[in-house]
Amino acid sequence: MKLTDIRQQLDNFVERRIVPGISYATILNGEVETKVFGKAQLVPESEPLKYGMQYDVASLTKVVGTTNVILKLIEAKKLNLDDSIQQYIPQFNNQRVTIRHLLTHTSAISGYIPHRNELPPKQLLDALDNLPVADWFDQKVVYTDVGLIMLGQIIEKIYQQPVQKVIQNEILTPLNLLESTFNPIKENAVPTEISPNRGLIRGEVHDPKAFILREHCGSAGLFMTLNDLLKFAQWILYPHGKLVVSDQMIDSLFQDWTTHHLGRSLGWDLKIAQNGEKWIYHTGFTGTFILLNRKYKSGLILLTNRIHPSADNQPFLDLRDEIVEQFINNDCVYKS
Repeated sequence: MKLTDIRQQLDNFVERRIVPGISYATILNGEVETKVFGKAQLVPESEPLKYGMQYDVASLTKVVGTTNVILKLIEAKKLNLDDSIQQYIPQFNNQRVTIRHLLTHTSAISGYIPHRNELPPKQLLDALDNLPVADWFDQKVVYTDVGLIMLGQIIEKIYQQPVQKVIQNEILTPLNLLESTFNPIKENAVPTEISPNRGLIRGEVHDPKAFILREHCGSAGLFMTLNDLLKFAQWILYPHGKLVVSDQMIDSLFQDWTTHHLGRSLGWDLKIAQNGEKWIYHTGFTGTFILLNRKYKSGLILLTNRIHPSADNQPFLDLRDEIVEQFINNDCVYKS
């Protein structure tokens, strides 16, 4: 399959009305192509998508922001990967769970919180901090927001500032991500879902926990443009000395950091191509993803509002997974 065929499949997301609009970048051996087209909004009225609009990137907040702050703290020896989180969150009741478990989603912290989306911030954090650890601890990967919210709490303990302010000061500003923010201008933000309780969500984070926790949430909340996410990707792909974290730390992301080789890096998912090449990958619930390979200076960035007007959109998820597999197994990626 040619890269042009993959780009056509991305275009088909809009043409088949799977998403209102799309912004994407393909990076092939350092060569970048971008495209922005379709609609920003369908209802209550139609609005065109414009280059430079900000997307609620949802869980990409985890790998752009919170993960990199933790990596920076590890390099500065202000915390260790295998520190028990009980050192920083004393009310948590299990000393086996470490920073590594939170980053790799192997902590097994799980459980039901009644009326979770209606709790005030402190009660929600208290409830999360008192969740039990299941018997599959360290044995499998189960992706959740809880671990990154807890890492946000640990960051706040160390910096004595809200985690989102720390992300702004320690990550966004040094990387010159000037079009990224936790507080977008409403008109420049791409709308997401029409909620029974909140109406059309625009310029505010979609994720219910992040909406409650606001500046104290490390799992979601960031709004980014395609341009800024491309800047971030290029920081990952190219040697930079030590801008935020070292090149050695970036290189280390392309390996499995779980105890039992479960296919998860620090913060990132690992995708393994048929030829054995490792890619780091992360998705966002709103319809976003980033996929990168540092060795071949290649990647794929996709920004959509696939949950507009409704989050019930399985066709997007199926096609997304197909395209990712096709991209990492495309021979043209591995030609220098």
